[in-house]
Amino acid sequence: MTAYTEAEGQTLRTAVFGAMVLVSTADPGSVDEESYAGIRAMSLLSDDLRAVVAAAPPALPQGSASDVEAGVLAALRSAVEIINAHEPHDVAIFRAAVTEMCRSVAGADGEVAATEREMVTRVVEALA
Repeated sequence: MTAYTEAEGQTLRTAVFGAMVLVSTADPGSVDEESYAGIRAMSLLSDDLRAVVAAAPPALPQGSASDVEAGVLAALRSAVEIINAHEPHDVAIFRAAVTEMCRSVAGADGEVAATEREMVTRVVEALA
């Protein structure tokens, strides 16, 4: 298993869970359905990344909605750098998994609102 520091693990958790929260809160919907869809899509992460993400509760940025969004998008960019430093082959898997998590959350209630689609786009751009 790849050894991530606690700080790196926290950044990864903030990125993964934060991305799902951003999409979920972009448009009111069924929180239960959205949560389940996002958690189910976490199976797309590599075993090492899934273990790190599940190791402790996430900590989301504090402040206004724009502060939270800025913090999560920064965590996503940092997460890509962290993963690239440890396991470069996991970067593509991470990007694809987080993208699918967000798309699953957005479509959990059967339709994707424009605000959800826009947030998914911002998440994908942060992962690039």
